[in-house]
Formats: sequence, structure tokens, C-alpha cells
Amino acid sequence: MTVMIGTIASVMSSTIVNVAIPDMSRHFSLGQERAQWVSSGFMVAMTVSMLTTPWLLGRFGYRRTYAAAMVTLLAGGLVGGFAGSYGLVMAGRVAEGLAAGVVQPIPAIIILRAFAPHEQGRASGIFGMGVVLAPAIGPSLGGVLVDGFGWRSIFFMVVPFCLVCLWLGQRFVPDTAPGGAAADRQAAGRLDWLGLGLGCAGTLCLLNGLVALNSTTGLGEAVVLLGAAAALFAAFVAWEYRLGRTGGTPLMHLALFRHRSFTMGSVVSFIYGTALFGSTYLLPVYMQLGLHLSAVHVGTLMMPAGIVLAIAIAVVGRLADRQPTYRLVSIGLALLAVSFGLMTFVGMQTALWILVGFAILGRIGLGFILPSLNLGTLQPLDPALVPQGASAVNFLRMLGGAAGVSLCGIVLEWRLAVHGDSLANATTSVARLAAFNDTFWMLAGLCLLALVAALQLRAGPSSGKKHKAVAQRIPPSSPES
Repeated sequence: MTVMIGTIASVMSSTIVNVAIPDMSRHFSLGQERAQWVSSGFMVAMTVSMLTTPWLLGRFGYRRTYAAAMVTLLAGGLVGGFAGSYGLVMAGRVAEGLAAGVVQPIPAIIILRAFAPHEQGRASGIFGMGVVLAPAIGPSLGGVLVDGFGWRSIFFMVVPFCLVCLWLGQRFVPDTAPGGAAADRQAAGRLDWLGLGLGCAGTLCLLNGLVALNSTTGLGEAVVLLGAAAALFAAFVAWEYRLGRTGGTPLMHLALFRHRSFTMGSVVSFIYGTALFGSTYLLPVYMQLGLHLSAVHVGTLMMPAGIVLAIAIAVVGRLADRQPTYRLVSIGLALLAVSFGLMTFVGMQTALWILVGFAILGRIGLGFILPSLNLGTLQPLDPALVPQGASAVNFLRMLGGAAGVSLCGIVLEWRLAVHGDSLANATTSVARLAAFNDTFWMLAGLCLLALVAALQLRAGPSSGKKHKAVAQRIPPSSPES
């Protein structure tokens, strides 16, 4: 419950700000590109800080790391809410992103440590049910707050969540490091600052390169930035390999990828993040600019899908204790691909309940994936590598998500140009719907590609034989209990 509330606060801070961007842009007289960095700055900070979680847990323990993240999230909310300049708003958003990135790998580590094998799926389902309600309810709640109290209220909303988490954390979050050992500054070693810098620079170049690729005049800039991103990520991998070989403390242990199930799960996580975040961006744009539905209609139509997702996660979480995780993940990816494919048959005359039904089908697919993917990816690992594995999987999923939003924008603009239309036109057309349909087919293809990797998850212990060391429940005498 404690880590679920903290994760809800971090997820809401990432999604709810989107409804405040127009109001904030008017207040600070921002252009679209600068305003977009309110979201992008958060995403970059969150993606990179996820890699530091294992080191922080080993050096300071669960409780201090969690409390520090909540204080940082609280400070970011207050700085952003009281900000008198756009620079301070960005500083607040970066602080919130750093905190969110540290928090998000922690629940998966605790679930594998604190619950017996037959309870892990149910625990993941209950946790996931609470967390997915945040993005389902967040935009609607954010719209009410912005209309009633202005954009600053969006930042202040995380404050009560953080205060509750700080109180609960002192009572229920263990003060040990992963594995039940005491936190040890000497054993944790030094933070891999070079690896962190390479990862941050590579992520920035990737996101900016994709943005430049989506512009009509930035092809040369895009090539340079994407080439730099590839070089920086290659340098990151080489440095992490060298650090691991020489007895250092790398941000990402490459030994993780010796496990076939973990490697395949990482591929699924990256593609899944691309499809999830890409569709989260594409569906509202499609409904408003393709089908000409109002923002109120879009929020109302997406709400049932979010509620069904929460219920599906709770139900599938129980199945994950009895069914092979590769099967549940594969079913989810297949349903998600079918949902994207069915969207291409929607037209201006299609009844709204059919559109809602297709969206619900996709969210049921997500419900099959979310509680199962972490278990199938992390259970084969040695206990000492579980924190590193949770951090790496979350990093890859968020990196895929950051790329997915830009990828959908690039493909949509390309197909609009091919079909001879533009989103700048006031009225929709058959050509515009055809461009959206092509983008939905691209997302469906990505899901099918991930399905191929998901079938390989059966090769590891996640196919039914639990890793004994990871699955072993924490004894009552342990401080971590």
C-alpha cells in the first residue's frame, strides 16, 4: 500500500500536467516546442534516474531512499506550483521526474522479496490496479483543477500524497537494503557517474533527434542527433561492460542479459512501452482531430477503458500465480494488436459504443501484460541481480515509451503527407482517417513483433518453475518483514 501510493503520486505527476500545458503556455507566453519540454524534461529525468535505484537501495536502504524520493517529489511540486518563471517550472518538473524514476522500480523488488511464489501474481495485480487508476482518473481530475484553480493546482496535487507516503514509509517500509542486509555505504561503492552521464546524454539526443525528424526542416539535425544517440548508447554499454569486468559497480549489470528470459522480457518491455505510450498519445488525437469529437467526449469515452484495465489487472494477477507468464503476456499482446487493427475500421458514421468497445479490448490486453511481464522477466534472475533487473526493465520500458510518442507523430505526419492532408486543416477527411489507420497498423505490427519475443519467455523459470532464491519468502524474524 505504501509503495503503491507513492507510485500513484509519481504517475499522476507525469500524466496530469498535460491538461495544464495550454494554460501554462498562455501564462508564460511559450511556443509549442518550449511548452512540450514540460513533459519531455520530466520523461528524460525519470528514465535516467531509474538506473540509480539499485545503487541507492544498496547504500541507503529502502526506507531512506523512498523517503528521499518522496521529499524530492514534494519539493518539485511546491517549486513548480509557486514558480514565477518558466525556468523554475522546468526545475520543478525535473525534480519530480528524478523522484518518479527512483520510486518506480522499488515495488517490483519488494513484491519478489516479501511475497511467497503463489502470492506474487496477486500482489502485482492489486498493486497494478491501484497504479493504473491514476492515469485513468488523472486527466479528468486535472481538467477540473485547471478550470477551477488554474495550472498551479496541478503541481500542488502531489503534496498530500507525498505527506501520506512519508508517514507510512516510516512505519511500513523496511530500512534494510535488498536481500535483508543492512545498507552499507562501503559495499555499495561509488555511483557510476560516467555511465549516468552517457545514459542521460544518449536519451536527450534520442528524444531531440526524433523531434527533429518530425520537423520539415530538421532532417540534417535529426541525423546528427540520432547518430550521437547511437554512439553514446554504444559507449554506455562498453563502459558498463568494462566496469563490471574490473569489479566496479555499474548502473546496469550486463550479466542480466545472460538470462534468455530476461533478454526477451527486456525486448518485450521496450516494444510494449513504445506501443503503450504511443497509443496513449495517438488515441486522443485520433478522436479529436480524426473523428472530430470534443475533449469532453474523449475523456468520457476513455474512462470506461481505464476502469476495465484496473479490473483486468486484478483478475489477471491471480492467474499469474497459476499460469505461465509467457502465455498471459502473449494473450495480452495479441489482444492489443487486434484492438489497434479494429481501430482502422472506425469511420465518421461508426457508433461511439463500438469505438469504446475497441478501446476496452486494448485495455484488457494491457491488463494481461502488466502484472505478468515483470514476474516473467525477473523471476529467473539470481537474487542479487533482482534490483538491477527491475531498474533495467523499467528504464527500457520508459525509453521505449519516450520514443513511441515521437514515432507515432513521425509516422502520422508522413502518412498525412502521402495521403495529401494536414492536421492544420479545420475539417477531417477520408485521407486523414487513412493516415491514422496506417499509424494504427504500425502499432499493431509492433505488438506482433513483441509477441515473438514474449513466446521466448517460456524458456526460463517463469514457465512455471519459480527461482527458489527469489521466491523464498522473507522470514518473520527479518527486519525486512
